[in-house]
Amino acid sequence: MRGYLGIDTSNYTTSCAVCRAGNIIQQKRLLPVPPGQVGLRQSDAVFSHVKALGDLMEALRREDSGPIAAIGVSERPRDVEGSYMPCFYSGLMAARTAAAALGVPLYRFSHQAGHVAAALYGAGRLDLIGRSFVAFHLSGGTTESVWVRSLLAPDLVLLAGSSDLNAGQVVDRVGHLLGLDFPAGPALDALAQQSRQRYRVRIKFHEGQPCLSGVENQCADMLRRGEAPADIARYCLDAVLAALKGMIDRAREQTGCDTLLFAGGVMSNSAIRPAVEEYCGGIFAPREYSCDNAAGIALLTALQAGEPAE
Repeated sequence: MRGYLGIDTSNYTTSCAVCRAGNIIQQKRLLPVPPGQVGLRQSDAVFSHVKALGDLMEALRREDSGPIAAIGVSERPRDVEGSYMPCFYSGLMAARTAAAALGVPLYRFSHQAGHVAAALYGAGRLDLIGRSFVAFHLSGGTTESVWVRSLLAPDLVLLAGSSDLNAGQVVDRVGHLLGLDFPAGPALDALAQQSRQRYRVRIKFHEGQPCLSGVENQCADMLRRGEAPADIARYCLDAVLAALKGMIDRAREQTGCDTLLFAGGVMSNSAIRPAVEEYCGGIFAPREYSCDNAAGIALLTALQAGEPAE
């Protein structure tokens, strides 16, 4: 059986995966962030990817040593002109080298398309591969709604995106204010569960784009006033939820589409996901296929090479 290798080197995770006969196995590792920091410089991310990728590839091949028919890689954050981050060149270099050595085709994708494909796989909805739907991607690097008219072409139309901070950045920065380690998502989630408060937050939208920097400022004010850390955490998550609901309403109005897919690490939050499910239903991926991963890139590689979606 032919296998298809996918590589993804985002600003948060090094990952590689093999798709074979419709099944995916992967290896991934979070990039190390020094204590007290809320992110990495691109030069540090590139260096971390170079150090990690060889180990992960060797571990992956110990699990799957079968023949590789094609290699895919995420070479850019999004499918728009000028989309660029140096960290993706770590994976691109490795993928080009491996493809040349093996004499197999190389396919290039965006990190975002990989997220969407992984979410479909994880949710068991590969039937949507050839159909139109709206994908919401909320993570440390992206807060966007995208009209997916074709995932393979690709034909992804940006509907809305944060005009300043991304949802995951807000979570990490508020977590930093509260003394939580980076990445702060799981710890902020657990802290917010201790709060009995529920906040109705109004998020400003500028030309259809949510503005989230004010959330960090409000949380800092709450901390100065001596409000409970659990309540501050809950306010942060309720604010992100309010922004997402606004994006959902606008996406439905713009596209007339009610098939909604949610991906990205923020969507695994225990407060946000059930609230969204109650608000609009939607399709959600398990956490391992919602956070940064190479599974979607491996799947897209198999599809581009002519394998059917199973």
